[in-house]
Amino acid sequence: MKKLILTSALASVLMLVGQQADSAFPLGFHTAQAADEASTDKKKRRRTPAMGSRVYSQLARAQELADAGDVPAGLEVLDQVKAKASSLNSYERAMMYNFYGFIYYNAERVPEAISAFEQVVEQEPIPETLEQSTLFSLAQLAMANSRYDDTLRYLNRLDEVTEGPTPVKNLVLKAQASYQNKDYQNALTFISKAISDSKANQMVGEESWYVLQRAIFFELEQPTQVTKVLETMVRLFNKPEYWVQLAGMYGELGEEAKQLAVMEAAYQQGYVEKASDLRNLAQIYYFNGLPYKSAQVLDKAIKANVVEANPKNLKFLAQSWLGAKEYSKAINTYQQLAAKTKDGDADQQIAEIYLQQAKFDKVVTAANNAVKKGELSNPGNLYLALGMAHFNLESFDDALKAFEQAQAHKSSKAMATTWLKFVAREQEKVKQLAAN
Repeated sequence: MKKLILTSALASVLMLVGQQADSAFPLGFHTAQAADEASTDKKKRRRTPAMGSRVYSQLARAQELADAGDVPAGLEVLDQVKAKASSLNSYERAMMYNFYGFIYYNAERVPEAISAFEQVVEQEPIPETLEQSTLFSLAQLAMANSRYDDTLRYLNRLDEVTEGPTPVKNLVLKAQASYQNKDYQNALTFISKAISDSKANQMVGEESWYVLQRAIFFELEQPTQVTKVLETMVRLFNKPEYWVQLAGMYGELGEEAKQLAVMEAAYQQGYVEKASDLRNLAQIYYFNGLPYKSAQVLDKAIKANVVEANPKNLKFLAQSWLGAKEYSKAINTYQQLAAKTKDGDADQQIAEIYLQQAKFDKVVTAANNAVKKGELSNPGNLYLALGMAHFNLESFDDALKAFEQAQAHKSSKAMATTWLKFVAREQEKVKQLAAN
């Protein structure tokens, strides 16, 4: 991209050189810019020497050789011109260095190109258009070579020799250099001016400008402004990543309703495709009281092999199905989880779901599986569930054993004690009825 810009500049220079070689201004001078002739200000018009046809022919020959791939031959021609530098006027010397710069640049000899272009703007007087285009090229080259202070120096000098407001492209380059220098406040000033100037001219700023502005606000720790930039980026460029990032910023700002709305809109447009984003969407649904949608998103993603069916994801999916009261699907998911884990927690969850459904035989089976695996997060609750199932099956002795084990755990001790008393009384009643 940078080479295209510099090559385009060279084409303009060649046209200018050709015009000057053929022109015949009084006393061998010409005005550097047509715009200067129409200027109504009091600034003294810059007048520069004309380009001689002999020098022009040599410069054109050097460029022709370089373009044909013979860079050494092109440089040799320029060296011949340089050997007679004392007889050249300022404009001819500037153009000689300018051609050196372009040949070096196209040969990927960037440091030498920069040195040559620096020599161009040291010649006085030269056409304003040449000085301006060269300073901008120098700024681009300095930027590409991480010389950010030099980039700003060239651009500031360019401002001094350019009438009127700073062009948008220059503001953007200043913003980029300032950002790389970690001068975020000035970077923000420049990029915001570039964007506002484009709007004033009824033009849409380039996407990269908004990316930079967003990054600057992020560095300045201004999340509200980051969000506003992303709102604009969603509207102007409608890219999946901007929708997801905007939803994330709403979440960071605590605007959960907006986060949900944006993320759901992105999902409906097919913009939520990454595993991390799908998991995030499922969590947003869940924590906004929409467990069924949470489970749908995650289940679909797992079945499509986009999201891995690992224990963490299966556990969250099971919780979502459970929250949606889809007990069969929750049990099915916990069974998949149980097959992938060594502890008995998933089996315990299955037992507790079966208890809610009054499927007591299945409670006992699942609870026993959990006990066999062990490493339970909350064993007290498991033994409570097992005791309740045995009680409802009128297996009083087994129920008492289960509640005694539940009583050994602090979290379930109080409830287990109550159940023990209750079961003991019920067992005694049954015995008395049987005796009669």
